[in-house]
Amino acid sequence: MAEVVAVLDFGSQYTQVIARRLRECQVYSKVLPFSTSAEELKKEGVKGVILSGGPSSVFADNAPHPDKAIFDLGVPVLGICYGIQLLGYLLGGKAEHSEEREYGKGTLTITGESPLLNGVNKTIQVWNSHGDKLTELPEGFTPVATTENSDFAAIQDTKRQFFGLQFHPEVFHTEQGTDIIRNFVFDICKCEGDWTMESYIESSIASIRDTVGDKKVILGLSGGVDSSVAAKLIHDAIGTQLTCVFVDNGLLRKDEREAVKKLYGDHFQINLVVADSADLFLERLAGVTDPEQKRKIIGNTFIDVFEDEVEIIGTVDFLAQGTIYPDIIESVPIDGNPASLIKSHHNVGGLPERMKLKILEPLNQLFKDEVRLLGKSLGLPDSVVWRQPFPGPGLAVRVLGDITEDKLVVLREADAILLEEMKAADLYYKVWQSFAVFLPVRTVGVMGDERTYDNVIALRIVESVDAMTADWAKLDHDLLAKISNRIINEVKGVNRVVLDISSKPPSTIEWE
Repeated sequence: MAEVVAVLDFGSQYTQVIARRLRECQVYSKVLPFSTSAEELKKEGVKGVILSGGPSSVFADNAPHPDKAIFDLGVPVLGICYGIQLLGYLLGGKAEHSEEREYGKGTLTITGESPLLNGVNKTIQVWNSHGDKLTELPEGFTPVATTENSDFAAIQDTKRQFFGLQFHPEVFHTEQGTDIIRNFVFDICKCEGDWTMESYIESSIASIRDTVGDKKVILGLSGGVDSSVAAKLIHDAIGTQLTCVFVDNGLLRKDEREAVKKLYGDHFQINLVVADSADLFLERLAGVTDPEQKRKIIGNTFIDVFEDEVEIIGTVDFLAQGTIYPDIIESVPIDGNPASLIKSHHNVGGLPERMKLKILEPLNQLFKDEVRLLGKSLGLPDSVVWRQPFPGPGLAVRVLGDITEDKLVVLREADAILLEEMKAADLYYKVWQSFAVFLPVRTVGVMGDERTYDNVIALRIVESVDAMTADWAKLDHDLLAKISNRIINEVKGVNRVVLDISSKPPSTIEWE
């Protein structure tokens, strides 16, 4: 079993980034609610605990506080941002509102020796995001670094192995932040870095076999990375006990159904059932414009389709899903933490009580890039592993407003041209996502000396590592012009193409 470093979540937008950085060190991280008891952490056998940042003030009413018994576990504790204030406040120090709030870039000056900062330059750029700061340290703590507005930007109690940082070492903007995290997990927590994809595969297969036993599993196979990797992993574990169902919901990309059938005929020796449900999905979505309602309708309809397929297939006990960590992160705040719901995902959450199927989600602790690495380790072809993400609700969330077959036809053709040109330019596998969006507006144009009043297509092309943050890709203008010209000339009903130049945050990658 892999070593575990627990990250207690106090609602920071960067909590999951902390977990990702630990994984990059080949140390298994587990994000847990801030209220997780010391006894539960002890049962997990944690080698260390990290207290994340968060939007609250430690002394505010209803501010999230951890179980104080975690400080008696005898394992190292690192507090980051809100976490350092918790350390100070709960152990006898003092935190106050800062007269000079620190947001964005700052300069850290190291003033003392610390195992946490070993090998770090004496002056580095760091990323701040806080309005409070420590003004008095608890007994046993000493300061080891300062910033422009804080004398206690880094503190430590080496006897008890407690450390605190006012800045965020996990974000890209902090210089040598990875070195700081590595110092904590290896030099302080004494982790060995034993978490690898090979060990994950071994433990996952054992877990799947133990969970499923001799029962049968049904999985919705979309042909995307997540469901494909989940299918291969589960199939390696239980073989013919798995049946995969490909649902044609009428919201697929051009030629997607045929491509999936061909791909899995070539690469998977598994049972594959195709459910032709396009009419059902489009009927239920008719006239619906709200994106959350679309997602819920699609999610519920998927479940209905699976119920029908279960009746046809026979006795099935588990419903497998390709849910990954960001799906859960963006869908459900953990245990009441002050983090906002961004959007619901059709494959996240409980099943209706009428269903007797249990959920099997073997990828729900992995980030997207980890899923790709897992796919490679499982021997999947690059055409599957490096496919761009495609949302579970399909083109329903890329047609803004109500959904009609005519709009879907236009969007499919425009999207196919974009992907064709991205592949021709050798860029498809170099960006995170590239897709077209059908906008609910019409604009005036001129074609062949005649006035047109047609639709607008937006291009969304972004670069990212794990979908937690993203930036728009700066493509060559000639390529963008070629894509635009082709869409306008070849797709009937389009007379304007626009480019989305928003980053995440504050925008999301998908428009809905």
